[in-house]
Amino acid sequence: MFELKSSYSFFIIILSSWWTEVQMGPPDPILGVTEAFKRDTNPKKMNLGVGAYRDDQGKPFVLNCVRKAEAQIAAKKLDKEYLPIGGLAEFSKACAQLALGPDNAVLKSGRSITVQTISGTGSLRVGANFVARFHNVSQDVYLPKPSWGNHTPIFRDAGMQLKAYSYYDPKTCGFDFKGALDDISKIPEKSVIVLHACAHNPTGVDPRPEQWKEMAALIKKRNLLVFFDMAYQGFASGDIDRDAWAVRYFIEQGHNVLLSQSFAKNMGLYGCIYWIKNTVKMREMLVSNLKKEGSTHNWQHVTDQIGMFCFTGLKPEQVERLIKEFSIYMTKDGRISVAGVTSANVGYLAHAIHAVTK
Repeated sequence: MFELKSSYSFFIIILSSWWTEVQMGPPDPILGVTEAFKRDTNPKKMNLGVGAYRDDQGKPFVLNCVRKAEAQIAAKKLDKEYLPIGGLAEFSKACAQLALGPDNAVLKSGRSITVQTISGTGSLRVGANFVARFHNVSQDVYLPKPSWGNHTPIFRDAGMQLKAYSYYDPKTCGFDFKGALDDISKIPEKSVIVLHACAHNPTGVDPRPEQWKEMAALIKKRNLLVFFDMAYQGFASGDIDRDAWAVRYFIEQGHNVLLSQSFAKNMGLYGCIYWIKNTVKMREMLVSNLKKEGSTHNWQHVTDQIGMFCFTGLKPEQVERLIKEFSIYMTKDGRISVAGVTSANVGYLAHAIHAVTK
């Protein structure tokens, strides 16, 4: 039997490479949105469903550093030999230092294990299987409500029992801090709790540092095993240390932590990315245009939320109108990918949102 003891610090990092994420379980609703978008002949159509970053002309953008890295790798004329089962050692070491900081005591003392997998989905699945096999004291995993859609099939198919804790408050379009604390306080000891390190997907709502601290204390009191999903380090705020703060704080407080780390979004290694400053500008422009349209609603949550996605607060029937009347495509829960908003179409989007919400 494998049981995590409180008398010492056990820590494992599940890391990823740059491969495309694997879709498991039911058809992805995002793909359904994209297919409907492709069939639409409206020249003003917008796809706000897919989480892929573009430039202000809507074209894929590859970072210059990625281009340079590709050139350097090609110039080395490396062989195609198999990697060890745990992946490339140098890569894993660099990833752990990026996540925790190069001077982290856990790394210096050798109290970490790093494994290279296939992107964020692969690292989550490896971690889920690890917990399902060795954490015999509990097979319950608690996800924030809502959470990334793939979390459900990943943990379910690993054999774990899915549970949920309050996270998003639709009334405020913000973090349900009280609800989260209330629910976490009732989670059975030694259960697994999944936390988004930064830029919560799909809501874009993160706890503040003081809220993280209260959650960390409560989670430690409940003796829960923490599983962090960090897919946006450096992308959420533009600061890699700030975005990894919650993970590092939990470790400092003596938590046992598993960490799934992905570079698909923050380094654009799924194919395309647009720099973080664009999403900040687009959020502000959207709110500004909504005010120009005459909207009296409070859209503060649009600029308060961070990262790739925004929970607009739009109701399913309003989303349906946006699709049918304006050819603006998004998921039914009102989540939009800010990446799909450009200076050329932000005015049209604001006009359409005002039309269905006034």
